[in-house]
Amino acid sequence: MKTLKLMLAVILLLATQGISAQNNADKGKEIAVAADKADQGFESVSVELTMTLKNKNGQTSTRYMKNETLELTADGDKSMIVFNSPRDVQGTATLTFTHKVGSDDQWLYLPALKRVKRISSDNKSGPFMGSEFAYEDLSSQEIEKYTYSFLKNATFNGENTLVVERKPVDAKSGYARQLVWYNKGKDYRLEKIEFYDRKNALLKTLTYNRYQQYLSKHWRAGEFKMVNHQTGKETLLEFKNYQFGVGLTDTDFTQNSLKRAGR
Repeated sequence: MKTLKLMLAVILLLATQGISAQNNADKGKEIAVAADKADQGFESVSVELTMTLKNKNGQTSTRYMKNETLELTADGDKSMIVFNSPRDVQGTATLTFTHKVGSDDQWLYLPALKRVKRISSDNKSGPFMGSEFAYEDLSSQEIEKYTYSFLKNATFNGENTLVVERKPVDAKSGYARQLVWYNKGKDYRLEKIEFYDRKNALLKTLTYNRYQQYLSKHWRAGEFKMVNHQTGKETLLEFKNYQFGVGLTDTDFTQNSLKRAGR
């Protein structure tokens, strides 16, 4: 009789844990969906960026570039980044087609070679132009690219946030998992992401600062700060002159347009 009661107790415990895990998964995805929905409708946007690279000794170098993004609903967004200066990177440009399912398509234009190079899906975890951002970090954060689990409520920089663990579906991702802090009171905008490598060790932390709201709807950070805990390096991205509804179309995001942008 005692054995039967013990077995029933174990079964009940396992069932309860299963329900809890499912509830957390559902809640985590609901938060991600709410964040995505809150930012829908920007159509197209351009912004100027300043990238500051800092090595572990504190030495810095600065680059200037422009980013354009086209919002799509049937699939992931398209974006292009063009480096304007300094001279050693001037004209270098990247094109990203984010996909909801499967690996993203990415290309790199190298002005010195005057050719477009396709970035292999095996290299998406590699550093983008020597920064602490990986090529896969350039993709839009489509819901289908992850599985989710809600972890906890937390306060971050004085804001009420919801912490969600998400795991990339793509087996070629350089990350085992990410912890994402969503702002509960401000349209679930992102406040912080922790990136864990394939060995499940903390690799990088990305924080979003100096937010502004545009068109009474779209939150955009004025600063991204990525810190690599394993190398001691940092990359700071500063954004200015956001422009929404700039009339971009699919024809602005082709390999030919990538070449033209880099000239």
